[in-house]
Order: sequence, then structure tokens, then C-alpha cells
Amino acid sequence: MATTTMSADEHKDRTARSKKLLLWFAMASMTMMFAGITSAFVVSKSREDWMKDFQMPSAFYFSTLAIILCSVTFHLAKKAIEKDNRSATGNLLLLTFGLAIVFVFLQFKGFEQLIEQGYYFTGPESNIATTFLYVIAVVHLAHLAGGMISLLIIIYNHFKQKYNSSQTLGIELGAMYWHFLDFLWICLFFFLYFFK
Repeated sequence: MATTTMSADEHKDRTARSKKLLLWFAMASMTMMFAGITSAFVVSKSREDWMKDFQMPSAFYFSTLAIILCSVTFHLAKKAIEKDNRSATGNLLLLTFGLAIVFVFLQFKGFEQLIEQGYYFTGPESNIATTFLYVIAVVHLAHLAGGMISLLIIIYNHFKQKYNSSQTLGIELGAMYWHFLDFLWICLFFFLYFFK
């Protein structure tokens, strides 16, 4: 009987390690993609039609705060489930999702502010600089959409009581990905701020 329990525990550990490794590979490939986009952005800065007097939309500052708060609430949800505090975990996961919606809303508000500044994505008034700017933000939003879908699945599983102090893998993986998205946006934000 002890051998069967040990094998089940070993299998659980191996599964967890495999899933975490796959997530690390996925995050590394996303990092490489953004590295390529930002490298092209830097190389293109020497063009004559590069954007001049670019001001970072104020909505992007607030969206940065929203995504940082998402990471904090997700981390707290992970800590709460480790203590079997199901109520706090549920509330924190829902708060994380709410903050993610705020982040998306503020990103689109930022796009609106860019258009008000005269930076268009397409059409005769657009240029390569604004296209890069939109591509960076939209690709990050696409990855965030994946994070929001996984967060909805985590919330569903939590309310189905699939997580507890001895089974936290889903929340751990979600938190890892969310922290990655947070870190990625902060890097992109500072990149756009200093390399405009």
C-alpha cells in the first residue's frame, strides 16, 4: 500500500514538473518573439518617418498599475489556497480577473489616446513606428487573452473544489504565467517609454 501511495506521489510530482517545464518553454518562446519585435523597433528608429514628440498615453500608466495589482492578487490567491482558505482564494481570483478586465479596457483607452495624438495604425497617416507600437500592444493583449481564459478555467475549477493545500498545481501554473505577463508588460512599457 505504501508503495502505491509513493508511486502516486511520484507521478504527481513528475506531472507537475513536466507542466511547469512546458510553461517555461512557452514563456521563453514568447520572450524571443517580443525580443524580435523590439529589435526591429530599435533598428527602425533611424528612419526619417519615425514618430516625433511621442507621449506615452496616460492610460498605459494606469494599465501598468492594474496588471501589477493582478500579479499581487494572484499571488495572494495562491497563498490562500495553500492555507485551505477557499473563500479568500475565490475572492482573490475573481478580483484578479476583474483587474485583468480593467487592464484590457485601459489598453484600448490608450489606443484611443494614441489616435487622438495623431498616431494611426493604418491608412495614409500611419507609419512604421505606429504600426510597431500597435503590434507590440496587440500581441501582448493576445497573450493576456490566453491568460484570462486560463484564469476563468482556474476559477471554475476552484469553485468545483479541485484545489486545496495539497493540490495547487493549476493555480501555481496560472500565477507563473500571470507574473510572466506582468513582467513582460513592464519591460515593454519601459522599452516604449525610453526608446520612443
